[in-house]
Amino acid sequence: MSNQNNFKFSYVNGASSTPLRYLTIGQCFDAAVAQWGEREALVVRQQQVRWTYRELGERVNRFAAGLAALGLAPGERIGVWAPNCWEWTVAQYATAKLGLIQVNINPAYRLAELEYALTKVECSALIMADRLKSSNYVEMMQTLAPELASCAPGQLQAARLPHLRSVIRLGQEKTPGFYNYDDIFAMETAAGHQRIAELKKILQPDDPINIQFTSGTTGQPKGATLTHFNILNNAAFIVGRMNVTEQDRMCIPFPLYHCSGMVLGNLGAIVTGACVVHPSDSFDAGATLAAIAEEKCTLLGGVPTMFIAELGHPDFASFDLTSLRTGAIGGSPCPIEVMKRLITDMHMSEVTIVYGMTETSPVSFQTSPDDPLQRRVGTVGRIHPHVEVKIIDMQGRVTPMGEQGEILTRGYSVMRGYWNDAEKTREAIDEAGWMHTGDLGVLDDEGYLNIVGRVKDMVIRGGENIFPREVEAFLYGNEKIQDVSLFGVPDEKFGEELCAWIKLREGMSATPEEIVAFCKGQIAHYKIPRYVFFVNEFPMTVTGKIQKFVMREQMIQKLGLKLQKTA
Repeated sequence: MSNQNNFKFSYVNGASSTPLRYLTIGQCFDAAVAQWGEREALVVRQQQVRWTYRELGERVNRFAAGLAALGLAPGERIGVWAPNCWEWTVAQYATAKLGLIQVNINPAYRLAELEYALTKVECSALIMADRLKSSNYVEMMQTLAPELASCAPGQLQAARLPHLRSVIRLGQEKTPGFYNYDDIFAMETAAGHQRIAELKKILQPDDPINIQFTSGTTGQPKGATLTHFNILNNAAFIVGRMNVTEQDRMCIPFPLYHCSGMVLGNLGAIVTGACVVHPSDSFDAGATLAAIAEEKCTLLGGVPTMFIAELGHPDFASFDLTSLRTGAIGGSPCPIEVMKRLITDMHMSEVTIVYGMTETSPVSFQTSPDDPLQRRVGTVGRIHPHVEVKIIDMQGRVTPMGEQGEILTRGYSVMRGYWNDAEKTREAIDEAGWMHTGDLGVLDDEGYLNIVGRVKDMVIRGGENIFPREVEAFLYGNEKIQDVSLFGVPDEKFGEELCAWIKLREGMSATPEEIVAFCKGQIAHYKIPRYVFFVNEFPMTVTGKIQKFVMREQMIQKLGLKLQKTA
């Protein structure tokens, strides 16, 4: 800047008179039950479940007492691999009361991803659905651990999963080696309840309580390790900015395994006394619209893809959405025209944009209902309470206000680290405690943040983070493929889609359909390339690095894709 007296660093902090909550999730949950016991807490429409806080509390305590009988100790990891259902929510609070670290496993994971997740964090137990759509979870587990067929429940000793002892399946069907979810309730004892009471005095807010997998641009997914303190406070500040109270009914089509579902949804409810409404086991636009109309929901969460699907539903006009007031959009940039329609056509006059990452619990910036419309559709808002952010250039120096650079975050919300991966943790969190997000942004003089891109080449498809290196590593397993490079291209529905450039081995031939078929059933559906092109060479730098931005520009032109203006 020419006038040095006006120079300002790109730095903001969320100075706040609202204190942080130094509580465990179990303490907060018990307080919610005590304060709002007869208010409706949980509605799961596909399971015909409708419980008050008192009824939910009874089930949580019974399930926790049953889990205690399995001999699981605080700090042990217990995976939850299931779509949205009441069992997921009960498990979240029950495991927290026992100090068990809940490991969120994506329902879309297939064999290789499931085995990696369970092994990486050394899960002692797994709660899982029986199936979802084309995924037969039971068969996958039996493939990974054939020893289940001949062991008693809770006595598993599997060669490929050496730490896993207990597998708990949903549903009524009996399967050798598995507990049923209801079996855990039946194991409830007075001693189990006594154990819960003892742990309430022992467990600490700074204890790790949740592991969420997030990928890097290299290697396998990493387990972001979050504490009670991290996610409980973040939930309170997210819903606080939306002015949520016990009068609100929150429609949550987000998957619970994702930070948005379990933090904004479940934890956001227990800090305010609001009711959580789950429309379906996985996202369905029609079911979501029906839930809003019939349950008189006041808040709706989602990624832009979900809102686009809802607005585009053929029967959209037939649903009464006038109860809606607010909501949260996150996961990927929201097209401005979509944002405007949410305000006008879905009555979400106080809708907010949220920005953050799993490693920061997840939200760091959020718009406010009283922000001018231009700010609400053109930025991701201002800093959250008790959080700091700075913008740095390529040399690691803080930029002048208004200049772009990488976004770094520091504060209560930053994760403990990546589970069992000190090297990756050091790469992500520097000595001063700053979390390097990998996102490029610009701060203005009023503290509003605009996201302008990503340092790394992560692709965000419909709110799901895809890291090309992981998919590339899988495709290298195809004997016909000599070299492969993946990158994102714009997509009106999902924000981005994955495109693969493949160089085949000499003398080999293949079709795009063959490559897609190779992926199906082996990796999550959202990681399968939408576009497959065969090439003889890749654009390279002088030093031999592939220039993905060149490839992306060529494909945008070739496919006739357009870049959307985003909020």
